[in-house]
Amino acid sequence: MVQNEKTYESNELLKRFFTYFKKYKHILFLDLFCAALTTLCELILPLIMRYITNEGISNLAALSVETIVRLGVLYLLLRVIECGAGYYMADMGHVMGAAIETDMRRDAYGHLQKLSDTYYNNTKVGQIMGRITNDLFDVTEFAHHCPEEFFIAGIKIIASFVILARVNVSLTVIVFIMLPLMFFVCMKLNFRMKSVFRVQRSHIGELNARIEDSLLGHKVVKAFANEEVEKAKFEVDNSKFLDIKKVSYRYMSQFQTTVKAFDGLIYLTVLVAGGIFMVKQWILPGDLVAYMLYVTTLIATIRRIIEFAEQFQRGMTGIERFLQIMDSDIEIFDEPDAEPMENPKGEIVFENVEFEYPDDHNQVFHNLNLSIKPGEKVAIVGPSGGGKTTLCNLIPRFYDVTKGNIYIDGENVKKFTLKSLRRNIGMVQQDVYLFSGTIFDNISYGKPGASREEVIEAAKKAGAHEFIEKLKDGYDTYVGERGVKLSGGQKQRISIARVFLKNPPMIILDEATSALDNESEFAVAKSLAKLSEGRTTLTIAHRLSSIKNSDRILVLTEDGIVEEGNHETLLEQKGIYYHFYMTANALK
Repeated sequence: MVQNEKTYESNELLKRFFTYFKKYKHILFLDLFCAALTTLCELILPLIMRYITNEGISNLAALSVETIVRLGVLYLLLRVIECGAGYYMADMGHVMGAAIETDMRRDAYGHLQKLSDTYYNNTKVGQIMGRITNDLFDVTEFAHHCPEEFFIAGIKIIASFVILARVNVSLTVIVFIMLPLMFFVCMKLNFRMKSVFRVQRSHIGELNARIEDSLLGHKVVKAFANEEVEKAKFEVDNSKFLDIKKVSYRYMSQFQTTVKAFDGLIYLTVLVAGGIFMVKQWILPGDLVAYMLYVTTLIATIRRIIEFAEQFQRGMTGIERFLQIMDSDIEIFDEPDAEPMENPKGEIVFENVEFEYPDDHNQVFHNLNLSIKPGEKVAIVGPSGGGKTTLCNLIPRFYDVTKGNIYIDGENVKKFTLKSLRRNIGMVQQDVYLFSGTIFDNISYGKPGASREEVIEAAKKAGAHEFIEKLKDGYDTYVGERGVKLSGGQKQRISIARVFLKNPPMIILDEATSALDNESEFAVAKSLAKLSEGRTTLTIAHRLSSIKNSDRILVLTEDGIVEEGNHETLLEQKGIYYHFYMTANALK
C-alpha cells in the first residue's frame, strides 16, 4: 500500500468523474428523459385514484363506465410508455456505466504504464489489481444510477410537494418539516459508512496482495513446509477483513433502521393528522387517499436515495482509489523537445552523475564518470550493493539521475523519446520474465508483428531453436505463468532470442548466467557472445569467467569505479578484481 495517499473532497471526486460522461452525453440525456417519463407516469396514478374516489363519494351518478374505461386506457398507455422507458434505462443506462468503467480502466492502465519503478517498489500489485477491477465494478453501477436516481428523486420530491400542497398545505408543511431532519441524521450515518468502506477497500487490496504473494511463492512455501505459517498469516488478514465488514454492517444496520423509523414516523403523522383533517372536513376522503399514495411515493423515493447512499459511497470510494492512481506522479517522462533516436552508434557517457533513490534517498553514486565507445564490450563487477544494476537502469531511464548527465552519441538521454531510447537498448536479466502464452508469443514480444520466419531465425541465433523443436508443440508450446514449464537455461535463451529479434545497437546483460548450471551457462554464454557482436555491451557478472574477454572491466564499489582495465591488466594490479578472481578459482 502506498503511504500518505491523497484524500479528496466529494465535490472534487464528482467533478472529475463527470468528465467521463461527456463522451456519452447523448445516452445520458436520453436516459434522464426516460427517467422523467417513468416518474411522470408513476405520479399520474394517485391523481386518477383521487378523481375516482372523490367522484364516487360526492357524485356517483356522474361517474360512468365510459369514464372509468378511458381512465384505464390512459393508465395502460402510461404503463406501456413507462415499460419502454424503463427498458432503455436498464439496457443502455447500464451499457453507458460499463463503457465509462472501461474508459476509466483504460486510463488507469495507461497511466500505470508511465509510472516509474519507484511507484511499483512501494505499491503492492494486489492493491493495484483491486483498484482497476473491483473498485471500478462499483463505479459502473454508480455511473448509471447516480445521475438517474438523483434526477428521479428531484422530480418526485418537487412534484409531490406541489401536488400535496394543492391538496392540503398544512399537512404538507408538517410532512416536509420532518424531511430535513431525516436527511441530516441519515447523511451523518452515511459519512461513517464512507470511512469504513474506504478501509474495507484498502484491506481487500492487502488481502489480494497476501494471496498473490503466497500463491506465487508456493514452491518456497512447500520447500520449507510452511503451509501452516501461510495459513496463519492469511487467517490474520482474513479475520481482520471480517472485523471491518462487521463494522460496516453495524453502520449499515443503524442506517437502515433509522430510515425505517423515519418512514414510520411520517406515515403515523399522515395517518393521525390526515384522519383528524378528514373528520374536521379540511380534506376530502379522495384527497386523503391520493395524499397517502403520494406520501408513499415520496417516502419510497427518499428511502431509495438514502439506501442508494451505500452504493453511492462504494462508487465514491472506487472513484477516489482510481484518482489516487491517476494522480500518482509520472517521474520519468518525455521532455517537450524530445525527439526519436535514430541509428545510434552506441557511445555512452556518464558525466558527473549522482543518484539517490527517490523514495528512501539512499545515495548510490557521487560524481560518477564513465565513457564507453561504440561497439565496446564493458563488464562491471563489484560487491553487492555497489550500484551495478542501478548504473545500467539509468541508461534506459528506468530512473533519472539526481545530478549530472548521461549521453548517448553526444546527446543527453533526456533529449530522446522514452520509446525510441528503450527500443534501441536490449536487456537480458538474471530473473527472466516470460509472459503467459506460447514460446512464439514470448520471442515475438521483441518485435510485435514479426513473422514466424523472423522468430525462428532469432531463436537459432540464440541457440534456442534446437530445444524448441524437440518440444511437443514446438513454437506453440504453452510456457505457463512466468514460464514455469521451462528450465532456467531455456527461459534465458528465449529471452536472448527476444533481444535478437529486437536487434538493438546497445545491450545490457544483467547477471544473465549467474543462476544457471554449467551446461546451461555454456550454451547461454555462446548465445550472448553472438548477441554482443557489433553492439555496445554492458555486462554485469559475478562469474568472472564469463567476462574475461571483455574489452574493459570496471570494478564498481560504494566509492565508485575504483579499478579499470582488461582482465590481464587488473590481475597484474592485484587489487579488488584480483581478489575476486582468486576467490572464485579457489571455490572451483
